[in-house]
Parts: sequence; C-alpha cells; structure tokens
Amino acid sequence: MLITRLTSPILIIAYKEICDSSRNRWLTFMGSMFLLLSLSVSFAGSAVTGSLYLPELDSLMSSLSTISVFIIPLAAILLCYDSFVGEDESGTLLLLLSYPLTRMQILFGKLLGHVTVMLVATGAAFGLTAVLLLMLGEHYQKGELISAFVQFLISSNLLALTFILISYIVSLKSTEKAKAIGGLLLIWFLFVLIYDLLLLTILVSDFSFANQYVINALIAMSPTDLYRAINLVAIDGNQASGSLAMLANSDWGLPGMYGLLLLWIGSLTAISHRIFKYKPL
Repeated sequence: MLITRLTSPILIIAYKEICDSSRNRWLTFMGSMFLLLSLSVSFAGSAVTGSLYLPELDSLMSSLSTISVFIIPLAAILLCYDSFVGEDESGTLLLLLSYPLTRMQILFGKLLGHVTVMLVATGAAFGLTAVLLLMLGEHYQKGELISAFVQFLISSNLLALTFILISYIVSLKSTEKAKAIGGLLLIWFLFVLIYDLLLLTILVSDFSFANQYVINALIAMSPTDLYRAINLVAIDGNQASGSLAMLANSDWGLPGMYGLLLLWIGSLTAISHRIFKYKPL
C-alpha cells in the first residue's frame, strides 16, 4: 500500500511530461533526428570513399557513438532545461506543490517521464536501424549486431540521464529560462568539446604525468568520455588506434566504467533532490 501511494503520483507526473513532449512535437522531432543520424551513418557513411557499402560492425558502432556523444547530451538539455524554472516562471510549480505531493515525488516523476521520452526516441530510431541492418546486412552476425545495439542503447540512455540531471540542477538554480539554456549550453560545450579535446591532447602528448592512472582519473571526471570509452571497449578495444587506444585500454574495464557512470547519476540525483528540497518558492 505504501509503495502504491509513493509511485502513483510519480507515474502521474511522468505521464504529464510524456504528454507534453508528444504535444509539442519534441518526441517526433528528436526521434526523426536520431533516425536520420543512424541511417546516414549506417547506409551512407561510406560515401566519402567514393562507393556505398555497409561498414563492419566495429566501425559502425564507433561512428555512431562518436556522433551520438555530441547529439544525445544536447537533446537531453533541450528536453529538460525549463523543467523547473519554466514552471516557476508560469506559476505552475507553486500550484503543483500545493497538492499533497512531496518534492521527491515531483523530481522522480519528471525524471521518469523524461527518461521514458529519451528511451522511446532513441529506441525507435536505433532499433529501426538495427532491424534494417539485420535484413540487408548479410555479413553481420545477428547475435553480435543485436548485442552491440542493445549495449549502445543502454550506454546512450545513461548518458542522456546524466545530462537530464545536470539540466535539473541548472534549471533549479536559474531564475530565467534564458539563463538556464545559456548555462547548459556552456556546460555542454565544456564537457563535449573542450574537455574531450584537452583529454585527447594529453593522450597524444608526451607529458611525464600522463600515465594510465592519470588518464583513468580524467576519464572518470567526464560522463561524455566515460560514454566514449564504454563504447570503444564494448565494440573491441583492441582495434582502437592512436589516442583512442589509450582511452579504450582504461584499467576500469567495462563494468567499472558503467559503475562510474551510475555513480555520476546517483550523485547528480542526490544534488538535484537537495537543491529542490531547500528551494524557496
């Protein structure tokens, strides 16, 4: 009975967020974008070589993860940047808190709804791509292809969940929607572009301090680099070359890197809940 009382409001709020995303065409737009991305990489990526052919599975998953590390965090930000500051500006957050709901239920309801939206968008797009590859790619092993796409979907949605929580924190601390989206785009720029570029610079440079322990620590400090390393190891870390080889050969191993990404998610969830709990309205 207690579990029912706790989960029912969460499910109602999650349903509201899903309906809002469907009503404003966000789900359709992002699903179409992910589908176009995956189909382009899978079926037209070889056009730069002057011929069309289906790439090897390792090369395909590496290309998908390299592009997705830019797009998925941005999609999560655009979905959630106004989750709290937008409702605060319109007065609906105060109205919501006037109901017999705890702030934890509101937070987890929104989180469940937004994660479901991202899961549907990525699952439909990448799932359809996997089905087409199974039908048209005769040289693919079905078991390996399905396993690769399942792993890719899991890691991609964990990355999305990380940036959803980062968006919540910024949205809770912001006073205007414009400030929230500006701050989140800066965070996206720092994590996805600047930090990644600095890490790759360290990997290819002959710095005396850049041993594997330092590299492991630097990877753990960025969810986007954890995502990149997870997919490099999952497809086949032994075939990575150059600076990517050091990224793929991290001592954490695949379970360890998933654990670190879950640690990011747990920490960000706790921070979000604490900020929301003590946020004056």
